[in-house]
Amino acid sequence: MKDSAGQEESIFASSSVAVHLTRGAIGFGLIVASIASIPAFGLIALLLLPAGVVALRGCPTCWAIGLAQTISRGRLRRTCTDGQCRLPIPSRSRSICCWRRTAN
Repeated sequence: MKDSAGQEESIFASSSVAVHLTRGAIGFGLIVASIASIPAFGLIALLLLPAGVVALRGCPTCWAIGLAQTISRGRLRRTCTDGQCRLPIPSRSRSICCWRRTAN
């Protein structure tokens, strides 16, 4: 699927890095809590496990892929013309760049 800008949508990426990290904290927290509470609550504690997997949108690897996609969103744009796809390097703003020494 493509979004409104014509770019490929990702089912793993989130709208922002903060949202993705929050989703990861909730997901990993639920998974750890479900395993750690087995001695106290028995196998009923494993009912938290599916909620953790849903929060991660799949396995922990899927969450890590989504994190990489969320970070790179807006920076990497693939362009395809005439059957060839390229990944152009984005130009950097000069306001961020370091001081340059000019020859006198």
